[in-house]
Amino acid sequence: MPAISQTKFSVLDLASVREGGSTEETFQHTVDLAQHVEKWGFNRYWLAEHHNMQAIASSATSVAISHVAHHTSTLRVGSGGVMLPNHAPIMIAEQFGTLETLFPGRIDLGLGRAPGTDQLTAQALRRNLNSSPEDFPQQVEELRGYFEGKNRVSAYPGEGLNVPIWLLGSSGFSAQLAGHLGLPFSFASHFSPNNTFGAIDLYRRTFKPSDVLEEPYVMLGINVIAADTDEEAERLATSQQQQFLNLVRNTPNLLQPPVDSMEDLWTPGEKAALQQQLGGSFIGSKETVKEKLEAFLQETEADELMVISQIYDHEARLHSYEIIAELMNE
Repeated sequence: MPAISQTKFSVLDLASVREGGSTEETFQHTVDLAQHVEKWGFNRYWLAEHHNMQAIASSATSVAISHVAHHTSTLRVGSGGVMLPNHAPIMIAEQFGTLETLFPGRIDLGLGRAPGTDQLTAQALRRNLNSSPEDFPQQVEELRGYFEGKNRVSAYPGEGLNVPIWLLGSSGFSAQLAGHLGLPFSFASHFSPNNTFGAIDLYRRTFKPSDVLEEPYVMLGINVIAADTDEEAERLATSQQQQFLNLVRNTPNLLQPPVDSMEDLWTPGEKAALQQQLGGSFIGSKETVKEKLEAFLQETEADELMVISQIYDHEARLHSYEIIAELMNE
């Protein structure tokens, strides 16, 4: 069974804009975090595509990736993910071909099939909604064709470049597609914990060796909020809980400061819903997080863990990743 010290750890940065902060500050914190985790030995740093959300600054995902890659030197940087139905595949091939040219051997292209936004914004992105998530396999094939030079139209930069493609998912659809294509698979366990085991089992059962991979490769996204004590970690976690509560209520807001208790903020029904969605989070002191991570790795046999730490205070967020780094290096 994989141990913490034998497992690769990476970062998913949601580029959250916090209450009282700014988008400019968010990108400053993103660069600072990337530079720290590079020094601490993390493997890759991904940013996610979201739209029409004032609390998330990474809507122009490829631009944000370029910014992080420019301010680091060895860290792999990529998308977690690009929502492919929002884009013409040739444009993604050109964007990531450009990134790979600028930062050779350091760029990842993670692909999702959800819009990453509401239907009205999806229409603004695509001009029409003729494409659907069910078209995702054809879109992936077209995108790969640009890198491989198999399409009638060529993508420059892009053609002939090796940009690793990952499929991302929160259900079984992308798990099965990734297995069929022999691609690495990243599952969003951080917001779909109940589907984790089914999805990775489906991926491993349907996996076919390819020119990309001989064996399945699973990376799981997980929420980790670590602090010096369990009590402090639980308090820091209330910022993430408030963020999800606002999503449930359809009242989006900036990342809020932590509170001493959530009991006055949520109803019993909302509390149950959030505990189900965030129930797989790893919250606590170094010892508590270590125990939970070891159990999780034993159950999932994941090859890599991608850590999301939605923490309001930047120094506290750095410290959370520092604690993980200490566990990695023990």
